[in-house]
Amino acid sequence: MEEKECHWGACVWVPDPEAVWVSAQLLQNYRPGDQHIPIQLTDGRMEYPVLPPAGLPPLGNPDILEGENDLTALTFLHEPAVLHNLRVRFLDYSSIYTYCGIVLVALNPYEQLPIYGEEVIDAYSGQDMADMEPHIFSVAEETYRTMIRSIEKNQSIIISGESGSGKTVSAKFTMRYFAVVGGAAQQTSVEEKVLASNPIMEAIGNAKTTRNDNSSRFGKYIEIGFGCKGDIIGANMRTYLLEKSRVVFQAAQERNYHIFYQLCASRDLPELRTLKLDSAENFHYTNQGQDVHIFGTDDVVELERTRNAFTILGVQPDQQMEIFHILAAILHLGNVNIQASGRGGDRSYIDVQANDRSLAIFAKLLGVEGAQMAQWLCHRRLAVGGEMLVKPMTGQQANEARDALAKHVYEQLFTWTVQRLNSSLRTHREQPKSFIGVLDIYGFETFDRNSFEQFCINYANEKLQQQFNRYVFQLEQEEYLREELPWNRIEFSDNQPCIALIEGQLGLLDLLDEECRMPKGSNENWARKLYDQHLNHSPHFLKPRMSNSAFIVVHFADMVQYECDGFLDKNRDTVFEEPINILRASQSELVAELFQKESAGGSLPNSSLANGSIRSGKRAHREHKLTVGFQVTCNALSNQQVVKILSLYTPQSDLEERVTLNFIRIVQVSAKGQPPQLLMDVRRVFPVMFPYLPPPQVSAAQLEIPESLKISFLRRV
Repeated sequence: MEEKECHWGACVWVPDPEAVWVSAQLLQNYRPGDQHIPIQLTDGRMEYPVLPPAGLPPLGNPDILEGENDLTALTFLHEPAVLHNLRVRFLDYSSIYTYCGIVLVALNPYEQLPIYGEEVIDAYSGQDMADMEPHIFSVAEETYRTMIRSIEKNQSIIISGESGSGKTVSAKFTMRYFAVVGGAAQQTSVEEKVLASNPIMEAIGNAKTTRNDNSSRFGKYIEIGFGCKGDIIGANMRTYLLEKSRVVFQAAQERNYHIFYQLCASRDLPELRTLKLDSAENFHYTNQGQDVHIFGTDDVVELERTRNAFTILGVQPDQQMEIFHILAAILHLGNVNIQASGRGGDRSYIDVQANDRSLAIFAKLLGVEGAQMAQWLCHRRLAVGGEMLVKPMTGQQANEARDALAKHVYEQLFTWTVQRLNSSLRTHREQPKSFIGVLDIYGFETFDRNSFEQFCINYANEKLQQQFNRYVFQLEQEEYLREELPWNRIEFSDNQPCIALIEGQLGLLDLLDEECRMPKGSNENWARKLYDQHLNHSPHFLKPRMSNSAFIVVHFADMVQYECDGFLDKNRDTVFEEPINILRASQSELVAELFQKESAGGSLPNSSLANGSIRSGKRAHREHKLTVGFQVTCNALSNQQVVKILSLYTPQSDLEERVTLNFIRIVQVSAKGQPPQLLMDVRRVFPVMFPYLPPPQVSAAQLEIPESLKISFLRRV
């Protein structure tokens, strides 16, 4: 705050323990050396301390700028000014969108709004972004027009935000926009197929979590190909980091993937009776969250949508039934009764003579021999001294092997489905001249208990943040210096040290893979190696005071404590070869196809080195960075557009100074130079006082929402 502007009557912002920031008015001029300055609040007068570290309070913007639809137009750019402007737009204008230069900030209203119809698409089509009110369609139109003007220069839209903030819905609206404006004279089958892929991917890749009833549990990057005339001629989808562990385990109040509940709810349909399904409450793989229903969702209707989408994409009813057979078989596999015998339960078995119903149905649905599968679910082959020996597994080992098989079957089916969709979406008319990519990926995650899944998700977000740092802060400011423009360099927090901690030599991933290769590797040994290698050596690595089996990573967005338990098993994700061989010989054509291309061997280890889930993400990042770098170097107007999703459900505790200041610096850069892209998890930027994880014993009716945050279109749920 400039001292000369700190005069009597000036509007300022002061911190507040409940409202985060409140407006106040200065009651006298500030004089250098003053330790306090009197201010007038709505509820009285106070002496505001102006000594470090607080300093002078931030100045308020002129009233004429309240509700500006572009944050870069604000005179004063700091946290309370930006937050207040967003709040005014949401409260006074019921507007869920705000520009930040050419970037869009969006709030999830948690209800359907009538602002996405074809008449709205027509209104934005062909218009300049600066001439239109902020909207997801304005971002899509700007991207589309830039692609048309710069033919053969690919564009990207990156959608970021916390879980439940509306990223997937925004991605769908973006694709709908392209389907309409890129449909030439009339809607063609290509546009229809692009849109039809959404309900299928939601069915097999989305699930209910504690924060979101329709949370994407995988990352998705869709390239929509366009011809010379700007019409859609094809599409291609890449997926990343499927949360396989959800297939066999769900936390309290969460669900498995939607498709399982859709099938269970529709079990009485004549064509589905052969699946021998029961209520979802009666399957181990769907009842662990103890909440099998989603309020306001009819799973029977949702299955019909899924089947219709399959039909549009050319998957015939008989092949759909093969898919459903595999999905139902996974549920029955989870109910197979594996028993322990011997001293200390060191042997496991499945009582085939007792006609284990779940095993029998599983075998019939997949077209395999039940007795063979029972044998190799409880035993494994070992090569010892040139001989092959059969070793029984303990009850725990057999259950883990069963779960690993279930996850592997689901992963193979998921991959096959994506490939099948891509085959249908692929153009047969001509090669695309350019494409627009839409990235919809997990936002930064932190829960009460964080494991391998959150580690991978947050690592991916670190890589996205690094790309953001490079193209917004580093290259943009270097461009100003090259052009000798007057510019005060804005410092930013480089997250490369955190990335090096994770992926560098002897980093967290290297040590994890090394421990997985050890014959007697354990989570405990891995934790000790982490402490020895990184504690007191990396500022981004900490050890919890009360735990010897956890570690803390200081990410760009927050500090996250990860529990080491389960990391090795999830990283190995070993599937033994014998059950796979049985599936390869299946009488079902689709089942056999799923496993024909897998390599032979004693087991199928899916470490982070082997399965490519993390490493392939790094390759894709490099490819994307090359494209982006080329575009920026060539001074393309905008090779990336970013939609920022602002969630109302954000706790005050997320008001981290280092993150907030980082975003304000982004706005400052945007106001001066209009950078081509911004990447950030907005949940960590604009905290709003509304707990997204209330304790179970607290009902919604007991939650108190400050008047300043009661948005007209928000509904309690």
